[in-house]
Amino acid sequence: MIHPQAIIEPGAKVGNNVTIGPWTYIGNDVVIGDDCVIHSHVVIKGPTEIGKGNRVFQFATLGEECQDLKYNNEPTKLIIGDNNTFRECCTVHRGTIQDEGITRIGSNNLFMAYTHVAHDCVVGDNCILANNASIAGHVHVGNHAIIGGMAGVHQFCKIGEHAFIAATSTVLRDVPPYVMASGNPAGPFGLNSEGLKRRGFDKDAITAVKRSYRLLYRKGLTLDNAVEEITTQYGQFPEVQRFLEFIKHSDRGLAR
Repeated sequence: MIHPQAIIEPGAKVGNNVTIGPWTYIGNDVVIGDDCVIHSHVVIKGPTEIGKGNRVFQFATLGEECQDLKYNNEPTKLIIGDNNTFRECCTVHRGTIQDEGITRIGSNNLFMAYTHVAHDCVVGDNCILANNASIAGHVHVGNHAIIGGMAGVHQFCKIGEHAFIAATSTVLRDVPPYVMASGNPAGPFGLNSEGLKRRGFDKDAITAVKRSYRLLYRKGLTLDNAVEEITTQYGQFPEVQRFLEFIKHSDRGLAR
């Protein structure tokens, strides 16, 4: 049902079985997939593509132009997958031409109240950003990552898959997959073992990842020596291979 007091520009495309509440604004160049629920007082501007089954709560803003002072009204885009939830006052901005020009959100994510996803970010699938968590421009967040309430992630940082960022932390460097990080600045304080168990990771794989973590963070090795030892001892595990690939491609350096 589309409420008669919703404002939908002529250039917008709305799919089947979509609910749009009163006083919501849907701009031109916005595509909304089937079965979405857009509550009242929402603003969605384009170019923005939204997949199926998403829920957007009141006072959220999706697809607004970014807050980067270099932005000069270039035609950048926001792309959102399926079955995401954007709670009250959540903001997600379009990209910039300084990157690929696209902010990308995967599927099955939860963005709690007052969360912020800045320009050119890439968020994977099954992630959670708790209340007031903010990620700055060009941040990449891997699948199943959790960012705690009021945590902030510096621009260009990467958060690995299944990582856990504690509430109120400030992330200034990359956080590898499976790692829990906390503090200001955030540093590692263990492995997200419970999360891996809940998601069905094999016991041997979890053990290999734990030992890889210790080699990286607890044995006093240089980064190169740690990578060599991890590769030699546990490189046969695909989970450890993803851990190693993240480390090798870290641009900002690892949280320490």
